[in-house]
Amino acid sequence: EFVNTFFEVPTEGYLKKLKQNAVACGVKMLLIMVDDEGDGCEATKAGRKQFEINHRKWVDIANYLGCHAIRTNCRGPEKVDKTEALKWAAESYHMLLDYAGSANINIVIENHGGLSNDPDWMVSLMNKVKDPAFGIYPDWREPVPDFDNYSYLQKTLPWAKGMSYRNQPTEELTAKMINLSKKSGYQGWYGIESNGREEIRKGIELLKKYLPL
Repeated sequence: EFVNTFFEVPTEGYLKKLKQNAVACGVKMLLIMVDDEGDGCEATKAGRKQFEINHRKWVDIANYLGCHAIRTNCRGPEKVDKTEALKWAAESYHMLLDYAGSANINIVIENHGGLSNDPDWMVSLMNKVKDPAFGIYPDWREPVPDFDNYSYLQKTLPWAKGMSYRNQPTEELTAKMINLSKKSGYQGWYGIESNGREEIRKGIELLKKYLPL
């Protein structure tokens, strides 16, 4: 998984070398996390169009590298009316999905605050857009008073096209979330986002323990 802001200038030469190195090292490239290119729930028509335009190049780069998806952000303005926001986001993602269709690239949203933290709103957006290439990239995070990550995962799993896995405060909760994903029929990749090498190693061990390959 890549983060677009960590790329060097994404010229063809750079991308070609990246592909060659991935093949040489046996690395499968999966997804580009796109930040700093606008929000999927802009309040103006011009803003929504600019969001779509800004993400085109990352769709093209994902296609070139052999990735299956790009990850977007969809927070919306503060204190936005959720019904209006649903219309705005649907317009943005219809445009982007139209562009991504010929490249066979999925478009996913990660819960990064705002509206994307509301699982019911996200499910409403998935149902409104109704495109098989549109999905959710659940960020497991850690549970906090205003965000129940287990409930979020439970509601959004039918649209999951990837997982931003993170070790939970207890092994019991980690196992519960892994088992929920497995029982739902999810068979995709788990991107480990836990902080530090030791936590990453622990994440690999837990995934192998509760998700036998």
